[in-house]
Amino acid sequence: MNLVLTGGAVLRNGSVQPIEMEISQGRIVSISSTLSKEGKTVIELHNHLIVPGFVDVHVHLRQPGFSYKETIASGTAAAAAGGYTAVCAMPNLKPVPDCLENLQEELNYIQKDARIHVYPFGAITCGEKGETIADFAAMAPYVCGWSDDGRGVQSDERMRRAMELAKTLDKPIVAHCEDESLLTPGWRIHDGAYAHAHNLIGNNPESEWRQVERDIGLVRETGCRYHVCHVSTKESLTRIRAAKAEGLPVSCETAPHYLLLCDDDLQDDGRFKMNPPLRTAADRDALVEALVDGTIDCIATDHAPHSAAEKSGGLHMSLNGIVGLETAFPVLYTKLVKTGIVSLTALLNALCVNPRRLFGLPGGEIAEGQPADLTILDLDCPHVIDSADFLSMSRSTPFDGWNVSAAVHMTLCDGEIVYQEARE
Repeated sequence: MNLVLTGGAVLRNGSVQPIEMEISQGRIVSISSTLSKEGKTVIELHNHLIVPGFVDVHVHLRQPGFSYKETIASGTAAAAAGGYTAVCAMPNLKPVPDCLENLQEELNYIQKDARIHVYPFGAITCGEKGETIADFAAMAPYVCGWSDDGRGVQSDERMRRAMELAKTLDKPIVAHCEDESLLTPGWRIHDGAYAHAHNLIGNNPESEWRQVERDIGLVRETGCRYHVCHVSTKESLTRIRAAKAEGLPVSCETAPHYLLLCDDDLQDDGRFKMNPPLRTAADRDALVEALVDGTIDCIATDHAPHSAAEKSGGLHMSLNGIVGLETAFPVLYTKLVKTGIVSLTALLNALCVNPRRLFGLPGGEIAEGQPADLTILDLDCPHVIDSADFLSMSRSTPFDGWNVSAAVHMTLCDGEIVYQEARE
């Protein structure tokens, strides 16, 4: 049976315009101001905004190997609740997808349990150990790119070789940039105000931007498509902006927590422990500026679920990583769009359009014939974020208790409703 969405609106040319939309067999088949509803299932949207389904190019779904933290089923349910119709899954799994046999185990879980589209990354190096290059050729038809997320590739020569292989296969290298020679033993927080006030050893921001700088040089040599994960420093942005001006195939992402928080907000709580760490207010402001001017292409959550026990050790003993799929849109809209700092168009480009363009994923346009991967937003829905309501198995977020003004009302993937808000 065909589905008709009525009473909704879309954003076109900077203005909100009312439309009705008919969906059949997973695709948008008709868009008009009025559509026949006879014999069709009708959903009334009450002036909610219809946008292309969000895409997160950086999530950790933890299966296989760590299903006590998250599973494909729970992670994609959380993604759907956050308005995402597609995610790109990082390879720090067990077994690591560094060959086709190991990747197949992950693909089997995806096929069986995923509620939305999941595109896995293959590892750059075997076991993500930074030594032997993984079997790129065998995995290429099944992955969206290659990453050793969680660790930077320390060897210049191995990264150059990985880029050469990725170039021949026309897939991006997606880099966690961290020069381990610039790290000192200690708590993984920024070497800034909080660390100094509490007499702690901090994380040197050069550990990020120095490896960004190295990799851009390798891109210049190889021509490889290159994407920087979770940018957190203003110095990294300077180098990325210059690389783009040079015409190099370089892109990047940042995460909601780096756009909205800084080390002034730190608490001795595992909810504030992530890698890279929260940086300075100047870094945060530079990231927002880079989102506005287009230097930052994507907003990705780096959704990194851990068990409650693993996040109970404060800043010192907790594992790195927070969850973000279910909070990204409401906190970004409330703090950046509603305040007039970032346009809604710029936010949607970073959540919907650019991720698909960079990673060659389908959809991203509301038009006849396009996949019916859609997110329906309620831009007038004041509520308080409560991690107890999460569909993710993890509850660790610095945004718990935040007052927000918008919500995801419904998510459709391939024309099927995969999430519908229950809030009254």
